Amino acid sequence: MKKIFIYYSLTNNGDVVADVFKEKGYEIRKVVTKKKYPKNKFLMIMNGGYKATFNKKDKLLEFDSDISNYNKVVIGSPIWNDRLSAPINSVISLLDLKNKDLSFVFYSASGKGDHAKEKVKDLFGADSIILKEPKNNKEELNKLKI
Repeated sequence: MKKIFIYYSLTNNGDVVADVFKEKGYEIRKVVTKKKYPKNKFLMIMNGGYKATFNKKDKLLEFDSDISNYNKVVIGSPIWNDRLSAPINSVISLLDLKNKDLSFVFYSASGKGDHAKEKVKDLFGADSIILKEPKNNKEELNKLKI
């Protein structure tokens, strides 16, 4: 069975999660936005939170949306204002996720991610887990059921 982890990471939490998936034999596909987010933390939170609240999408840089050869698809997203990040909103609009064993991994600095969990359950019937800042809390990675 071919497996892939597709993720976005602004603060390196997703990169830490991707390392675990790579060790378990998943192919890794990192999402990169055409426009960079502000480096100022306050502006970053305001910009990302606004986009997430209104289900905005970001333009992506050279994103390969072909996942036809993969059976298992895991999508990783930071939680922004309790929701999916704008780059991942773009990703899920581009992918054909029908007939895939699909799940989500969310990483959060503070929020519970209830809206994000509900969205992926409603749209795809997919399960999800939330990790609290895995780059600083390595024990959170033990929650991954790979």
